[in-house]
Amino acid sequence: MKSITLPIALLTATMAATARAETLYVSLEKDNAIAVLSGPDGKREKTLKIGKRPRGLGLSPDGRSLYVAVSDEDTIKVIDTETLKITGKLPSGEDPETFAIDPAGKLLFASNEDDNQVTVIDLATRKTVKTIAVGVEPEGIAASPDGRWIVSTSETTNMAHWIDRQTLEIVDNTLVDPRPRACAFSDDSQELWVSSEIAGTVTVLDSGTRRETHKIGFRIPGVTQEKIQPVGIRIDKDRRYAYVALGPANRVAVIDARTYEVVDYWLVGQRVWNLAFSPDQQRLYTTNGVSNDISIIDLASRKVVRSVAVGQYPWGVAVKR
Repeated sequence: MKSITLPIALLTATMAATARAETLYVSLEKDNAIAVLSGPDGKREKTLKIGKRPRGLGLSPDGRSLYVAVSDEDTIKVIDTETLKITGKLPSGEDPETFAIDPAGKLLFASNEDDNQVTVIDLATRKTVKTIAVGVEPEGIAASPDGRWIVSTSETTNMAHWIDRQTLEIVDNTLVDPRPRACAFSDDSQELWVSSEIAGTVTVLDSGTRRETHKIGFRIPGVTQEKIQPVGIRIDKDRRYAYVALGPANRVAVIDARTYEVVDYWLVGQRVWNLAFSPDQQRLYTTNGVSNDISIIDLASRKVVRSVAVGQYPWGVAVKR
């Protein structure tokens, strides 16, 4: 059998592509920085100073821009993902913590917790389009993949506010359990999942009726109920499994997204805040605020395969192919 020799340049490129399947961006709340890591191993590539208290972050649909909510500077900064240079700022309103980008990549919706409003920003002009009054202490925010809804959850009013993406008006409000911290749509846009930190529950809402269909609670042997504080949520593209960060319980809950039953708990770092899939959804990355690391979970084997120190108080995470 004749051997095949690859050109050195092609071989090097192939190995590099295999070794670096994705790039991770992690906001470091107390370092005032963004950690840039290569996946799937989590090797640290760079730490980028970004401004005071960065938290929520997200990528543009084309992956060329990274948006970072710099809470104590009352802005969202824009980073070029190739050069890692700051290219601009967005008028986010006061104390932006989290935001959602519509599927078309045209508008960004930022939660303003102190002002009880959502600020709508045109990404092309980098100007405010509108401010929308919502409930008290809005934090969680999500855009439905079908472009129909923007939902904001208010921690003190305990509601999910349904904003029509076209009119930018609130058309419905749904009462949920106390202190809703995060929300996420399924990829088919049919369901919205809302985590309630104080209640220790996740509420599943039907997007058509905007009403509750299921309530999910958590029980972990050896962990007191007050430590079970759901925050970040991720649902896989097939709506087969959902994953919920449980805060100071130091666990990620694995939920069958068809039966709504909890099927497992994975021990990760301390005070797990947020989650992100790898682009192929073969891995799940978690930010663990108190232990100052991220956990890398292999979803095929259902195991936490690595913990990686990233800096002080990792909060948000985004992953780019």
